[in-house]
Amino acid sequence: MNSSGCVISRSCSTKENVTMSSKGGARIVVDDDDEMLSPTDLSELLADGTKESHDRAENCQFVKDFLRGHIKRELFKRGTAALYFVYTAMEEEIEKNKDHPHIAPIYFPVELHRSEALARDLEYFYGEDWEKQISVSVGTKPYVERIREVGEKDPVLLVAHSYTRYMGDLSGGQILKKVAQRALKLPSTGEGLNFYQFEGIHSHKGFKQLYRSRMNELELDVETKQRIVDESNRAFGFNMMVFSELEEIGKSIKEEFQDPGFGHSHAEVMQGGDINKCPYYAAKMAASGNPTYALQLATMLVRYPPCQVLLAAWVAILAGFTAWYIF
Repeated sequence: MNSSGCVISRSCSTKENVTMSSKGGARIVVDDDDEMLSPTDLSELLADGTKESHDRAENCQFVKDFLRGHIKRELFKRGTAALYFVYTAMEEEIEKNKDHPHIAPIYFPVELHRSEALARDLEYFYGEDWEKQISVSVGTKPYVERIREVGEKDPVLLVAHSYTRYMGDLSGGQILKKVAQRALKLPSTGEGLNFYQFEGIHSHKGFKQLYRSRMNELELDVETKQRIVDESNRAFGFNMMVFSELEEIGKSIKEEFQDPGFGHSHAEVMQGGDINKCPYYAAKMAASGNPTYALQLATMLVRYPPCQVLLAAWVAILAGFTAWYIF
């Protein structure tokens, strides 16, 4: 499937009208929100199989500090650089394998690829010579090397990396953009935040449904599906390495927090330690388009005050891997 052409829905229960955007990307309009998902669908296996990794990563100190509004500009810049190296590696490997039977159905470069947008953000933060000022950090290098390895030796595992990143990027990116603009006093015109702009996608929700249906239709045996889930958990681990590195760097950076006190502790709204009862997790899963959690989230929103509802939406973005990005 070439994303510059029309996207044809196959055996997905969601009805989709697809037209071309002015920039050549697919424009998806969803007529019916219902999806018939099976516990053996890859998207469901990923949701269930990464719960523990999600919880561990969400509770690392760097993430908790970020949620409280302790955002340092220098760390934001370094995090953007880390994302640039990760996405560049992933998108180059996807491009090399775009005709692979397990990659072609989810190949959407116009709609999804982020490396060029990240390059524009880095130019904003570092200036025209940004490429000379950044390098792959020690904490980011293993992540990049793993993506290169699977792209060369086992391309089907790119499904895990692309799904966990892109679907999270689409799960509420505009909310996180506003948070960053507020905390870091970035321009309202979007400079430094191009990463969150998906100009080739008209409906984030519709596109996620299309992407998930394409992924669920991949011809994969049980063993391969499990390897993809395992790889997604491995991606969580790589991200925790990046978080830990940024946390250590942050200890030596003397910079006042620009929006102190913003946010709440994840522990304040947990119920008995069950992640399925966590409104953050429900928000993340609902934002990713998973209908199983939509009703659960609606019920939880009645129980919590508005500030926690907003935070749940924020953590849906921040904690997703479905997508783990914080920048």
